[in-house]
Amino acid sequence: MKTIILYATKHGATREIATRISKHMDSATLHDLKQASTPALADFDCVIIGSPLYAGSIRKEARAFLTTHADQLRGKTVGLFLSGMAPTDEQKYFAGNFSPNILQTAKAARLLGGIFNPQKAGAMAQFIMKAATKQSGYQDTISDEEIEQFAVAMKR
Repeated sequence: MKTIILYATKHGATREIATRISKHMDSATLHDLKQASTPALADFDCVIIGSPLYAGSIRKEARAFLTTHADQLRGKTVGLFLSGMAPTDEQKYFAGNFSPNILQTAKAARLLGGIFNPQKAGAMAQFIMKAATKQSGYQDTISDEEIEQFAVAMKR
């Protein structure tokens, strides 16, 4: 099964997760949605789409891709992943950001953790993180076990 992993990222955590997923998939192609063109989806059987959450929303590049390519995703094996520090309400974030059609056809939809690096975050993000988690230092909640489970689900 030929796989493409499309991702949007701001500080690199979603790219890191996409890279880790690709290591579990046979010859997966990675593609940053900020690039001007997207490889032809007709060349792939499996399409995995990832985005970080910011204030509960996915990146605009991911949202635009899903809107523009909704018809091309029909008949494909689709997987969705989110990166972020929110440990709960996973289903709420998927329901609020993805159409019911894409959610029903997705073989896997998971929140796979995230990275908060205060050196890359602006003052507002640092304030929000401290207020929400009572922590202000570097945090990495990416789970290799969850990533492997996601990849296994995609290959079934």
